[in-house]
Amino acid sequence: MRIAAALAAVAGSATLLTACDTFSTTTVAEQEFVNELAIPPLAPSTFEDGVRTFQLTAQEGTTDFPGIGDAETWGYNGSFLGPTLRTERGEQVAFEIDNQLPEATSVHWHGMHLPAAMDGGPHQMIEQGETWRPTWTIDQPASTLWYHPHPHGETEKHVYLGLAGMFILDDDASLAADLPSEYGVDDLPLIVQDKEFDSAGRLVLNDDGSEPGMLGDTVMVNGTVGAYQEVTTERVRLRLLNGSTARTYTFEMPDRPMTLVATDGGFLDAPVEMDQVRLAPGERAEVVVEFEPGETVRLHSAKTDLGGIVVPATSGGNDEFDVLEFRAADSLTPSPEPSWPQAQDAVTDELHEDEASVTREFTLNTREINGEQMDMNRIDEVVLVGDTEVWEVRSTQPIPHSFHIHDVQFRVLSIDGQTPPPELAGPKDTIYLNPNVAYRLLVRFEDYADPTMPYMYHCHMLLHEDEGMMGQFVVIEPGDEDKVRAPAHSEHDPADGDAGASGGHAGH
Repeated sequence: MRIAAALAAVAGSATLLTACDTFSTTTVAEQEFVNELAIPPLAPSTFEDGVRTFQLTAQEGTTDFPGIGDAETWGYNGSFLGPTLRTERGEQVAFEIDNQLPEATSVHWHGMHLPAAMDGGPHQMIEQGETWRPTWTIDQPASTLWYHPHPHGETEKHVYLGLAGMFILDDDASLAADLPSEYGVDDLPLIVQDKEFDSAGRLVLNDDGSEPGMLGDTVMVNGTVGAYQEVTTERVRLRLLNGSTARTYTFEMPDRPMTLVATDGGFLDAPVEMDQVRLAPGERAEVVVEFEPGETVRLHSAKTDLGGIVVPATSGGNDEFDVLEFRAADSLTPSPEPSWPQAQDAVTDELHEDEASVTREFTLNTREINGEQMDMNRIDEVVLVGDTEVWEVRSTQPIPHSFHIHDVQFRVLSIDGQTPPPELAGPKDTIYLNPNVAYRLLVRFEDYADPTMPYMYHCHMLLHEDEGMMGQFVVIEPGDEDKVRAPAHSEHDPADGDAGASGGHAGH
């Protein structure tokens, strides 16, 4: 009823608003850029018996947002956001995650290829006061990933309050690349989020039926409102993460192109000059920007093409605002043209459409995928380990939706039969869905067969995910079909029913 009412209200406003491309119900406030950009610290780790171990504590805290006030927030190893995790391909990693929050949570490794039991989805809840220790071996290309909670029905709240951080992977190609690489100096992690504060400086998370969810009027980077960054080199690498729960951004720099070097899951085949880069919640991009000595310029979010949704003015489409100010020194250290070698595992990592043995279709509408809402007790799809598949995904609803697949990086084969644009030609794990447009995604499911522990696929507009726009799939060995079942659900799972029910679609 809530969704129908919201859509009816939006549709009723369409005639009035579509003629005006400046109207907005989600305007972002102008900021003075007077606060130095916070750089999340690199997380320390220990290395023993071949395992690199990180410590994370999910905790409550109070964060002082200058010019706004103190807000009650959540963070990892601090009051807001978390440290940047950094590892190399081939390393075995472990995490000791202590939950000191007042409720259960989880930690999902967004974009990571890993066993389902280590994925940190809604089946790997960490109770209050307990510690979870996932471990796996990093086996994927260099990329900018991130970590955040994934409790069923509560993800929007947990991320909005501050639980998020970057996870950077290196490999032989990234370590040898001609790219800015000094973390926090010319290689900047940028977690872009929007929030809303009340008159007392407290965070506000509205539940008013707006689509696609909470769109705040205050934009921050790494938790800094009105942030500036000193520039000391000719080129700077920006690792852009849309860490918002619902807002889509269109990033640009004034009077200059951005050189796109990587998407969600790693490097492009070659650098691509872009005037703008659109990122929906959960998407990442690495861009390199050139500066002139002594100049001051701002990273800007332009009006966003949301793909023909009903009344973009109510979903942030007409909003444009500055995000971050750069202040270049009078003398800048030279930087090379962006380039990188082919990784030693590139041939093995490559996906081939002619190897696809299965095609699956996914339709997103209201809070359902293929006509069903999320059920923790139901396995929706069954995949054979080692298979390459094509997933055809479409939103048939005129509001913003996106699609994220756990465990894998996919390649976009086509968009309504057309070759994808350069910014969608690299490895991806999350993609914005223009309404009534077909996206063909090529994906390979390697390793980690487990008939009783699922991965997720879902809309990454976090309100939509929380309200049921999510499904589950398992990866199994051939012949294990009769072993497929969902894990027994815990007290945190809102779904009822037989924990042994599967109903999965094998597709073979």
